[in-house]
Amino acid sequence: MNNINCLIVEGNITRTPEFKTTAHGFPVCRLPIAVNHYYKKANTDEYVDEVSYFDVETFGKLAEICAKFSQKGRGISVVGRIKQNRWKTEEGKPQSRITIVAEKVEFKPRMNGSSETEEPATAIDEAVNQKELQEKENLAEAALAAAREDNETTVF
Repeated sequence: MNNINCLIVEGNITRTPEFKTTAHGFPVCRLPIAVNHYYKKANTDEYVDEVSYFDVETFGKLAEICAKFSQKGRGISVVGRIKQNRWKTEEGKPQSRITIVAEKVEFKPRMNGSSETEEPATAIDEAVNQKELQEKENLAEAALAAAREDNETTVF
């Protein structure tokens, strides 16, 4: 049984995203983000600004889109899951790193008055959804063709 591992976080990209492809040619994009949390201290009028930093990883078509539209300072919302990588140093000391694996990314409008033309976040989602739908249709057609071929050659 899988436990629930779902996260929604909204923040700003802190550095230029890092885009790579794996040895098998699979796209990966890493986005470092900062998330601000403001709260008022108990029994005082003092407000505290707490900042947390997270590394977000995206894969496949989502990684390509993030590499294209992400830039330092851009607001971003991420829906994903938490992943912990563990390893040992050469001295045998255990190490770990927590990352967020994005399943959905939504970009916030640019605030710097950029004149760049840009697809809205919903258009990006639509493009990804259309591609996924086309891939599923292609797989279904191939499966149907294979089933027809099997029926023609099978003797009962």
